[in-house]
Amino acid sequence: MVQQSSADQALPMELEALKSQGQLAISWRQLRRNKGAILGGVLILIEILVAILAPYIAPYEPIDQILADALTGPSKTHLLGTDEVGRDIFSRIIYGTRISLRIGLISVGIASVFGVALGLVAGYYGGFLDDVILRGVDVWLAFPGILLAMAIVAVLGPSIFNVMIAVGFSSIPTYVRITRSSVLSAREMEYVMSARAVGCQGARIMVRHILPNVLAPVIVISTLGVAGAILTAAALSFIGLGAQPPTPEWGAILSVGRQFMRRAWWLTTFPGLAIMITVLGINMFGDGLRDALDPRLRM
Repeated sequence: MVQQSSADQALPMELEALKSQGQLAISWRQLRRNKGAILGGVLILIEILVAILAPYIAPYEPIDQILADALTGPSKTHLLGTDEVGRDIFSRIIYGTRISLRIGLISVGIASVFGVALGLVAGYYGGFLDDVILRGVDVWLAFPGILLAMAIVAVLGPSIFNVMIAVGFSSIPTYVRITRSSVLSAREMEYVMSARAVGCQGARIMVRHILPNVLAPVIVISTLGVAGAILTAAALSFIGLGAQPPTPEWGAILSVGRQFMRRAWWLTTFPGLAIMITVLGINMFGDGLRDALDPRLRM
């Protein structure tokens, strides 16, 4: 009798798993029909390939200086021109792809891991613990993200590693709120009740049963968050708080180029285009992913 009762209570969880698999197939078909998402995905794939194959694509080392070619415009020798010390802009942008994608992914990884963990705890347990976490998030959100990131980098010191920490830390509240709101509805579902009935502990329920069912909005916000992290990191590098010379980071290249905008337009134009295309591709894919994962927006 006990075995039969456990099997009966486990049945809703199995049905929920089958339902999730069906929803995943529907979301995938919806995503494939979205031309904007496909274009964004292609742009992202190209960016990833460029980052991986940078040593084979770039014609020069990103820090090699050829003073005789300083401030040379686009030509066959230097496709996108050179900077004030003769470094090839095309090569620096290619290698800068590695840095920008790494900053975006690691920053979002930091924000999502801590944010999702806090959101799970706040949403599942509620009560006093929920109030403490939410009040902390409210204080967190009182500071604009870019200003908080600037303050953190100013304390830790300018470097790419510290930029990742600063951007990730300043983005945590977004993930806390998104996760908490999803958990509040998920914790009352039948599969959670069944897990409690068979004696599962709170941590196991949160990780094994609730987390997989609240990941959809987190995935969407994480995708869009990569674009925001790249922009924020470029802004910090532009004002001297991020990547330091001679690191080929797009924001740092723009910062140097602003001094020569009248004489060498290519120093700001091409890094700016690289940032724009990358952020555009990520946002297009993120928007398509949001439409595919949200049942209310499916056609």
